[in-house]
Amino acid sequence: MALEQEIIEQVVRIVLEELRGRQQAQDSGERAEGTDPFLREIGEAKRGTDVKEVVIALGPAYGTVIRRTIGGLDHRKVLQEIQAGIEEEGMRSRIVKVYKTSDVAFIGKAGAALSGSGFSIGLQSKGTALIHQRDLYPLTNIELYPQAPLIDISMYRDIGKNAARYAKGLNVTPLTTKNDPNIRARYQVKAALMHTRETELVDRRAPTMEIELMDTH
Repeated sequence: MALEQEIIEQVVRIVLEELRGRQQAQDSGERAEGTDPFLREIGEAKRGTDVKEVVIALGPAYGTVIRRTIGGLDHRKVLQEIQAGIEEEGMRSRIVKVYKTSDVAFIGKAGAALSGSGFSIGLQSKGTALIHQRDLYPLTNIELYPQAPLIDISMYRDIGKNAARYAKGLNVTPLTTKNDPNIRARYQVKAALMHTRETELVDRRAPTMEIELMDTH
């Protein structure tokens, strides 16, 4: 009963927060969250030819309808940290957005298929991430980071580093992932709502798009 009550309270809190945010935006004349873009689509994504390229493949709602991970990390900052990790290894990043699916495994696989090196990072809007490789089956990844609420900003940088190291053909030590057996119960409602919002944007006919990270400062 206690768990059921906690779930109900989570739903009420999330709905009220969203309603308050929308009302405040309307009252102040400001744009609601998700309408002030920092990502720009610049055309359909093509397969890369640069072997030093690591693709970062985003879910459909990333940076638009959803702007923060389930743990509250800003999407723009997450991307910047992943890019920094890739660049620290002497590789370069390319961002794409996958609209055909909201499943992180298939997002990562789509990115790997377009990557010049054959390696990619798949990233859902709620923050779940993985490293994928072109020749693997969609559900067979190299590294998976499933507990998004426990991923801090520095770990996203390390994910970028590891993906770049795999692309360079190095022997890589997988990242140690944090584990909290209680995290699922605490975040399951929010995770389900975020996944539902992302899935609403899935368009199986839409191409994967090349994305530019805009300088909004």
